[in-house]
Amino acid sequence: MSDAFDGAAAAAGRVANELSGTVYGPSVQAGQIHGGIAVTVQAPTPEARPKPDQVPPLTAPFVNRTRELIALDRCLTATGEAGAVIALGLLTGLPGVGKTATACRWAQLSRDLFPDGQIYIDFAALRDGEGADVSEAVAQGLRALGVDNAYLPDSLAERTALFRTHSAGRRLLVVLDDVNHPAQVRPLVPKGPGSAVLVTSNARLGELALDGARSLPLDPLDGEGGLRLLAERCGEEAVAAERTAAERLVELCGGLPVALRVVAARLAASPRLTMTALAGELADETRRLSGMALRGTRGGQHAANAANAHSAYGARRGEHSVSAVLGPAYRGLEPPAARLYRLLGLLPARTFDLGTAAVAAGLDPSDAEPLLADLIEAGLLDVTPEGRFRQHDLVRLHARERAAEEEPEGARRALAERVVTHYLALTAFADRAIRADRLRVADLDAFLRGAPDPFAAGAAGPAPLDWLEAERPNILAVLRDAAGHALHTPVWQLAEVFTVLFLHRRHLADWRESLEIGAASATAAVVPAAEARLRSLLSRPLMDLGAYDRARTELEAAAACADVCGHTVLRASVQEFSGRYWDRFDPARAMAAYQLSLDLNTAAGEERGAAIAAYFLGCARDAGGDHRGALDTLRGAYDRLTACGDGRMAARALAALGAAHDHAGETEAATRALTEAARVLREGDATHYEAQALVVLADIVERTGGERATVRAHLTRAYEIYAAGGGLAAEELRERLDALGGLGGADEPGGQGG
Repeated sequence: MSDAFDGAAAAAGRVANELSGTVYGPSVQAGQIHGGIAVTVQAPTPEARPKPDQVPPLTAPFVNRTRELIALDRCLTATGEAGAVIALGLLTGLPGVGKTATACRWAQLSRDLFPDGQIYIDFAALRDGEGADVSEAVAQGLRALGVDNAYLPDSLAERTALFRTHSAGRRLLVVLDDVNHPAQVRPLVPKGPGSAVLVTSNARLGELALDGARSLPLDPLDGEGGLRLLAERCGEEAVAAERTAAERLVELCGGLPVALRVVAARLAASPRLTMTALAGELADETRRLSGMALRGTRGGQHAANAANAHSAYGARRGEHSVSAVLGPAYRGLEPPAARLYRLLGLLPARTFDLGTAAVAAGLDPSDAEPLLADLIEAGLLDVTPEGRFRQHDLVRLHARERAAEEEPEGARRALAERVVTHYLALTAFADRAIRADRLRVADLDAFLRGAPDPFAAGAAGPAPLDWLEAERPNILAVLRDAAGHALHTPVWQLAEVFTVLFLHRRHLADWRESLEIGAASATAAVVPAAEARLRSLLSRPLMDLGAYDRARTELEAAAACADVCGHTVLRASVQEFSGRYWDRFDPARAMAAYQLSLDLNTAAGEERGAAIAAYFLGCARDAGGDHRGALDTLRGAYDRLTACGDGRMAARALAALGAAHDHAGETEAATRALTEAARVLREGDATHYEAQALVVLADIVERTGGERATVRAHLTRAYEIYAAGGGLAAEELRERLDALGGLGGADEPGGQGG
């Protein structure tokens, strides 16, 4: 018996059991049935055509995404002449970000706009089937419009033409979920005026722009949005009771709705599990992804239901973990892109450029670039506004999980070695571009020979300080990672050249950590000169952070190492740092240390080192009350530093001259010198020393009865500098500013500008 006949007979059975005489679909008209049967099949009339209503329902309240829903309204609800064009919208974003839920919510809100129904095609389910393809998707669309299997053409072209015929004259919404290629969309564009197609995809599908598609990227939820989702799932009272832990959970989930749903489901399934305890568990990166999965415990089905509520994506697959959601996108990658994905998960840098990505995989940039494009297209890699690349935190952990399973033993250490070597070369070039004649223990000439220098004169690279500032978190992460792999030589070398940034930008906590890592590696590598250099440098941030006892311990160790290695200029440098420690506690010992540094530098023919020692000696004499002697010493230091071409240190000497003039009662000369020094230091990005000069200027203006607004402007700029660097002086300056009426604007009279 044919499918048509089966359908007619079924309809007859339904009619016989219904009170109403209304018949929808094929009907059977029969006379008396005595022996032969006469059957007439009546084709459906246009009025009786089925109205599809296939978009999955939301089984929990939908929160967030208000802005995106409004954008979809604008994109898909054209009126007037524009209504004759089929609107095509594209929701993109990484797996689990909530594309399906957002599409379903918009369809739910827009039912009245599409009186002829809503068709839903799940391409992920088609990919899971055997031999399923675009042709089967069009067949589903035709069945939704009432076409029986018996009338489905064999070819895709014929099915597409029939879909257009049956959709003509109807105002439909077609939702195409989890599309991964533009060719999946075009055959399913309906023909009826006012119709719309809403596509969701992990990929960008940029080719659809040629068809007039308007793309709407869906980002992870912000902190407030994540809290709203948790509150909807766990209850407002629960979130309020553990607000800090709830915020931490949102942060650990990276605002990814699928992760937040699983977290909420775990809390629902285990009443004794608190948000605080769960946040503590997920804080461990090695346990985070496994913690974002539902386990087979009692109540697990309830938890699964809770996790899948209003998530068609999860419900249709029965997936209850972040790894499972990311898995299909990963499995769809070609092997070279999949390998790059795994290795980027091992990269300690959170954002990176093309060169770093290539180094991570041991590829040429020209080979890495198209693979990065593949990862972006798959929704597994983002591009930051600055043009750098970034993996979402949970994507990075998934990539790392895959690397642990699929990469050979030793791959992680080999990557760490490639990356630390890469950053050592770039940081060393930046260091030399900023100050070529600075004391360095590491001899990197042979290492750098022949390598391209992006900071060389005429090169198209960024300003070296700007590059170091942008890469600061990455370099610190690379130091940690490489030290963990016992790559001690490149670690201490990188820590030494990295310190040039902190001499200009006072990020004290980062400076301290980088030098601690470097000093430990120098000790492990048994390089006394490197240990002396790094421990003496470490005394600088320690003193700025108020850790004076620790600074003295480091300086004593540095002096012992310097004496062992017999490096005269290094011994002079350690004495200079020691003098700066004793400046705070014993001026006589400070002056003795500076004098020894001056003598050692002079004996070694180190003109710049001798000039710097003279500068500090002049400052110590001024602090000890010998203002005239200080002025003579500081003028000599200023002249020598200017002759050396060290404008930054010369400006510091000029600021010290200004302070000495002030102490000698020469206010006008002091103001001139300090104002000029602050200007030069600011232009040279030596903001820490600019702040010191501004505080002395503010003291002079305040003491001599100058304008209150000028005092506030100087102190405000100094406060901002110290606060940004984490210096202890910030708190004291804030108290002074509060007494003056609060922070002063840079546009007030006498201000230094912003």
